Amino acid sequence: MSILAVIFDLGGVVLDSPLEVFLQYERELGITPHTVNRNIVAAGHAGAWSRLERGEVSMKDFYLAFDAELAAAGIAVSGEAIMRRLASATDVRPAALAAVRALRKSGRKVAALTNNWVNEDQSSKMDVLRSEFDVFIESTRVGLRKPDPRIYQLACSQLGVEPHQAAFLDDIGLNLKAARALGMTTIKVESLPVALAELSRVVGIALT
Repeated sequence: MSILAVIFDLGGVVLDSPLEVFLQYERELGITPHTVNRNIVAAGHAGAWSRLERGEVSMKDFYLAFDAELAAAGIAVSGEAIMRRLASATDVRPAALAAVRALRKSGRKVAALTNNWVNEDQSSKMDVLRSEFDVFIESTRVGLRKPDPRIYQLACSQLGVEPHQAAFLDDIGLNLKAARALGMTTIKVESLPVALAELSRVVGIALT
């Protein structure tokens, strides 16, 4: 089946991975690696992180709720410190941006599909990237976040394709599983060069 559109996650794909920021913070605090992310996942739909990414809470309220949530699990962290680090440590990956441009030049539609939040640093970073994509979907602006199937359907609708005509790149397995269930071709980004080589095979053009 021909792939007519490619959908990119941002953090961990087009931008440096926020998970690396978590790991560095955990190392400094002497916390078991992956503790913060595991607790975000465990908190699920009603957790502070999920509510922030759906635009349901202010940043100030997020800090209070997130810190309290982890404290209840016996973990002392600062949501504000994490966000400050994320703002300064998630740069654009040139190879990913080059792939986006090559795909558009080939005639394929390209979308960004990101779970994010609204603050000055995040918004300015999104503004820089927005013009690189045909469709740009931010969880905080649409009130949905991955892996909710509706956000993938929204991306496909705005791209004008069916899910089976789209490829999706993300660094998180749960997000990929939901996209795959809709019929998308999925690529997990653990190594960007490896993922882009796989995408090159999928779409039939050189992206590396």
